[in-house]
Amino acid sequence: MRLISICPSNTELVGYLGLTSSLVGVDNYSDWPEDIQSLPRLGSDLNIDMDKVEELQPDLVLASLSVPGMERNIEELKKRNIPYVIVPNPKTLTEVGESILFVGEVTNTSDKANQLFNKYNRILEKYQSLCKQVEKPTSLYWEWWAKPIFTPGATNWLTEISKLAGGKNVFEDMALASVQTDWEEIVQRNPDVICVIWVGVHKEKVNPKVILKRLGAEHMDAIKNNQLYILDEPLFCRPSPRLLLGLNKIASIIHPDIYPPFNENKDPLLEDVE
Repeated sequence: MRLISICPSNTELVGYLGLTSSLVGVDNYSDWPEDIQSLPRLGSDLNIDMDKVEELQPDLVLASLSVPGMERNIEELKKRNIPYVIVPNPKTLTEVGESILFVGEVTNTSDKANQLFNKYNRILEKYQSLCKQVEKPTSLYWEWWAKPIFTPGATNWLTEISKLAGGKNVFEDMALASVQTDWEEIVQRNPDVICVIWVGVHKEKVNPKVILKRLGAEHMDAIKNNQLYILDEPLFCRPSPRLLLGLNKIASIIHPDIYPPFNENKDPLLEDVE
């Protein structure tokens, strides 16, 4: 089956299912797994070159509506009669797991998908058990855009990840997936830990001084206690099973005595799970 993925999280689902050898092209932002690096690039997820897609003669395009504006891709795929499916846009960690089953079904790899799905849920259950050992949750502020400031609210998987890691999103009282706020509000909420994951920006390009220089930053507990972390954005901002790696990372940072250490070279979903 000749597959094309035009969204990074879809490419990652293909990777978990062991189907990267079936990929014949991907969007510009797909960067995992490593063996996709030499594939033809088809443009950014909002500006896919459909002429190139057509030339590659895919049996199936894995499309998405996870970002506003992706509708144009769907319209063009329809117009050109290119076979495609829209991978559901997960809002929760449970729905991320279900997306494994969806891609498994449309790529005829349901047996592998079911194995992964069960393993994924066992890992979540492990963290649900571990978080009960945390006596006082650590308050977390997640920043995924700086100007204007955006942060996840209650209906976002990062709030789930916060809880499973023994923490608490300081904006979990806002019944939104994404909250636009300002720095003054964050200073008032005074989180224990600040996590910076600017969407689409590699962590090497994020200068922590941008945050340290903000008005009143020096009075915040997170800054006074050196608890500002620039994290790997793909592990937290894409609706794929790699969110489990993000969960492992932040949990090991804030409660290293309770949670397993983070190893960037080991993916628990691709290893045997006890």
